[in-house]
Amino acid sequence: MKQQQTYPGLLEDKNGGLTDIGRIVMDARVFGLIKPDATCAGWTLGSLQSLIEKVHREWDKYGNIPSQLPDELRARHEAEYNAAIERARKSGWDPDLDLSDEQ
Repeated sequence: MKQQQTYPGLLEDKNGGLTDIGRIVMDARVFGLIKPDATCAGWTLGSLQSLIEKVHREWDKYGNIPSQLPDELRARHEAEYNAAIERARKSGWDPDLDLSDEQ
């Protein structure tokens, strides 16, 4: 029987968590869907899919635009993403290289 894949957790994710799933985890923290220190380490893809749906419903309320968030949520969002960028840079992430990979 094939073992289910699990998410390594926000702090163990590549690029400091600046991945599609990492962003979902950070957004779930911003919206209070999980605890502020939750990393989702060990979560299965099924559990993450449920979280993705909840996060999308929350973003729909604000047009998927961070600047449309209420002040408290916008401040949490900024703090989450600033921390992720700092983690990513410490691990050697270069945003310019990521941009050149997409072209």
